[in-house]
Amino acid sequence: MNAPADLIFFAVAGLTVAAAVLVAILPNILYSAVALLFSFAGVAGLYVFLSADFLAATQMLVYVGGILVLVLFAVFLSNRISGAKIGNPTHFRLPAALICLVLFGVLSYTAVSTPFAVKASGYLPTTADIGELLMTRYLLPFEVASVLLLAALIGAALVSRPERGAPEAGDMEEGK
Repeated sequence: MNAPADLIFFAVAGLTVAAAVLVAILPNILYSAVALLFSFAGVAGLYVFLSADFLAATQMLVYVGGILVLVLFAVFLSNRISGAKIGNPTHFRLPAALICLVLFGVLSYTAVSTPFAVKASGYLPTTADIGELLMTRYLLPFEVASVLLLAALIGAALVSRPERGAPEAGDMEEGK
């Protein structure tokens, strides 16, 4: 075992889990988004430990660079969210805690009882194999996913636009 590498792994894993817990329990949505940033970055770090360079780069570009920025823009630019009460309903806390504990037990048992094969290997790049599969075997699902994401983007733009006849936010501030 490589002790410094193991310590770094457990530190990154702990950061990822702690940030994910903070996303769920923080009452402020902006603080939750910052915790989500650390959670996404921690997952990318875990991909690096697994020698999955392409997945780590994709995690950083797509989730941290795209999804998280989109969430922050939605929070900052949305005028509908300012008057809404956003919070976790209290009557779901006990069932959610029980489900989490049961799931934690099942995952812990699975992790401890599974005989994982440890294979010492050097670094092997994964991008060539993934690129070949994306352009041959998985080309149709890849394109279907892109069309689905485009439809979701158009739907989000339609939902977020102001209603006709409703005053604009700038009009209300100027007293028009």
